[in-house]
Amino acid sequence: MSVDTGTPPVGLFTGQHVLAELEGVDPDLLDDEQFLRETLHDALSQSHATVCQMIAKRFEPQGVTVLALLSESHASLHTYPEDGSIFIDVFTCGHTAQPERAVELLAEALKPAAQNVQTIQRGRDYAGLAS
Repeated sequence: MSVDTGTPPVGLFTGQHVLAELEGVDPDLLDDEQFLRETLHDALSQSHATVCQMIAKRFEPQGVTVLALLSESHASLHTYPEDGSIFIDVFTCGHTAQPERAVELLAEALKPAAQNVQTIQRGRDYAGLAS
């Protein structure tokens, strides 16, 4: 006899992929590797994602890419300071992490003039298991 604990099982083939484009962002923020690393890490942690590792690359003359390996999947930032723009990509498997919240927190920190955010449901729909 199994007991239903109300907790979704591990390993469900389901996830949310949030894609965002922010424009009208302060170019100095978009070229600040340390700020972007910390801001992404904080947003992911506050969104119940588990950060395993982060790497970043600052480009010359400008621009930064930050990648976060998550237990739940991945997140990335690609900045264009010369244009005041950034691409954000957060994909998490399962129902624990909140990728939409992570993108909201990033937008709050970056204060864009405009944003385009879309969420793609991936995998299977396990109705009733979402928190």
